[in-house]
Amino acid sequence: MTKELKAVLFDVDGTLVDTNYLHTVAWWEAFAQAGHTVPMASIHRSIGMGSGRMLDALLPDDRDAGADEDITIAHAALYSVYWSRLQPLPGARELLKACHDHGLRVVLASSADPGELEVLCAALDVGDAIDAATSAGDVDASKPAPDLVQVALDQAQAGPGESVFIGDAVWDIQACEKAGVPCIGLLSGGSSRGELAEAGAAAIYDGPAGLLEQFPKRLTP
Repeated sequence: MTKELKAVLFDVDGTLVDTNYLHTVAWWEAFAQAGHTVPMASIHRSIGMGSGRMLDALLPDDRDAGADEDITIAHAALYSVYWSRLQPLPGARELLKACHDHGLRVVLASSADPGELEVLCAALDVGDAIDAATSAGDVDASKPAPDLVQVALDQAQAGPGESVFIGDAVWDIQACEKAGVPCIGLLSGGSSRGELAEAGAAAIYDGPAGLLEQFPKRLTP
């Protein structure tokens, strides 16, 4: 599926840092403050999209779209309460270091805004193992559009056939399919094995630690 592997592109939320359910609660509260009742299960399944796409997917078409920015700001404020307590998922740091030590370029491709991505990188605390990072601020369209993946490829200086993406959501897999990059799915973000398989994941592991156990022979799908 790939040529000689040169780069590994990583989603961050739910893939490397254990944040998906924190985002879910923060979005739920932000929606409630704006008068919208949105089930947490629906919110969770939308984590990984950009905020604009999420609001369009979860809220009524006839809403006052002018209030969307206030909801997004409320989510950011509610989520920021957790910043000092964010934790990498088991094996995340070690997996990033293993990829770097193996001579692969490591690029983060996150739908987070630039400030939030800085916080996530601080939680990971493996700066020397990360070659580059891209965020929502670098693209016009968020996942499942392929823009983030394509920017990450440019930063990695590698082609689609020389790279693999590691993500936890169907949106990661859909974006990768459009960009021509194989995507390994992780269950650590809360998506089911069936959901990731149906979306087209090249392989599926429980989380970073599970993939690390198979490194490097299973890194190439």
